[in-house]
Amino acid sequence: MNQRIAAVLLVLVTVFAGVPAPVAADHDGQCSFPMTVTDATGTEVTMSEDPERVVTTNPSAAQTMWEIGAKDEVVGVSQFAQYLDGASEKANVSGSGGLSVEAVIGLEPDVVLVPNTTYTVEKDRIAQLRDAGLTVVVFESGDSLEAVADKVERIGRITGNCEAGTERADEMRTSIENMERALEDVERPVGLNVFFGYAAGGETFISEIMTTGGLRNGAAEAGFTGFGEINEELVVEMNPEYLVVPSHAPIPSSPAYNSTTAIEEGNVVVVDANNLQQPAPRAIDASETILKAVHPDAYERYQELQNQSETTETTTTTSETTTATPETTAGEQDATATADDPQTTESSAPGFSAVAAVVALALTAFVGRRL
Repeated sequence: MNQRIAAVLLVLVTVFAGVPAPVAADHDGQCSFPMTVTDATGTEVTMSEDPERVVTTNPSAAQTMWEIGAKDEVVGVSQFAQYLDGASEKANVSGSGGLSVEAVIGLEPDVVLVPNTTYTVEKDRIAQLRDAGLTVVVFESGDSLEAVADKVERIGRITGNCEAGTERADEMRTSIENMERALEDVERPVGLNVFFGYAAGGETFISEIMTTGGLRNGAAEAGFTGFGEINEELVVEMNPEYLVVPSHAPIPSSPAYNSTTAIEEGNVVVVDANNLQQPAPRAIDASETILKAVHPDAYERYQELQNQSETTETTTTTSETTTATPETTAGEQDATATADDPQTTESSAPGFSAVAAVVALALTAFVGRRL
């Protein structure tokens, strides 16, 4: 197994391990600057002005900036964000041994967005950025789709894109609600997310991607929490009816997996890894992919509900624009832009074996930047 596959195999060891307890954000209730927030490390971070130069150390943060229409503000991305349209035009802040502190400092960013995966494996380098006087915000682990939506709003606020962040987060919430409505009274088969012998259990955003898409997470129901190696005996006992596999991973093939209903009936859902394995807005696309494959009739109903939601939103916006005075409209926009509930999410430990943890530490120079 080459180094890249080994790194992908162990990448989730670090996603939920060693992350500081998330802290509620201190917001002043306005999308205005100066702004002070408390990040996941408990550090109070102040942005004196609306940031114009943003560095993202991880593809999930970059994807979020792209999804809220703020990619022009991004001056630096990691090597794993190159799938984003236009990312190749940005400076690469990844070095041969991990995050390049020199590259980040050289870009003179107004703010550096650090998802928990980067912080977990590169605490010393993040400390160096802070020691150099850079404004750094570390984010909580996204262990649910709601936590991901909250993070989208928070990134919008921190980067001066409040309205766009709130709008994109609300779109996510609407999609989740419409999928839930489309799946009412629909029987959900047992599914298993598997990649290189590892699986996503309960208390993970991938688990919610699966359940939102109309599956039961067999690993979670078996008491499997976080991310970790999946025992093939458990796979046989679970007998998943569907396998959910990220696009960069092979479909598992062994006597244990071949005996499952999923393999016997060809029920393997391959999902774009950049949607499935990043706690960012396109996680909703991963749920849609699963829903379409597992419940095609419910997917059609979901599409109808989505169209109705879009029509309602358009009608409401048009009505408000037509009837509201300029002062009222501005006030409504301010209220929308400033709506933000302080969030507190919890990290979950994957429960890897000691051997896996040791191997993970050996690969930390490569690992934490893939998700």
